[in-house]
Amino acid sequence: MKMPRLSRKLSLETPVRIADGAGGYAQNWEVLGVLWAQVLPRTGRETASGPAAVSHVSFRIIVRGAPEGYPERPTAKQRFRDGNRVFRITAVAEHDAEGRYLTCFANEEVAT
Repeated sequence: MKMPRLSRKLSLETPVRIADGAGGYAQNWEVLGVLWAQVLPRTGRETASGPAAVSHVSFRIIVRGAPEGYPERPTAKQRFRDGNRVFRITAVAEHDAEGRYLTCFANEEVAT
C-alpha cells in the first residue's frame, strides 16, 4: 500500500451548542486541534439552491490514526477547516488494517 502524503494542515472542529437565553440554542464551532492530511477530490455536482447555484464536491481526507474516543480522532458531524474552506465529515473508516491512518469522507459546498 502506498503511504499517504500528509501535506495539508487542517483544523478539526466540533459543533458546540450555546444557550441563546430564550430557551433555545445557537450552534458554534470549537477547534479541537490541527491535523496534517492528504485531501483527495472524489466527485462533484452542481444544484440550484434558491436564486444561486451550489457546487457540491466530495473528498477523501486521510489523517493519522487515533484510537476510538480520542479527541484527535475525527468523527461524523465534525468538520475540517482550511482557511475559508470547510469540509463537513460524513463518515470515518480505517485506511489500513493496522489503523495507522483514517479515511474521512467529507463534503464541501460552495455557492457559485
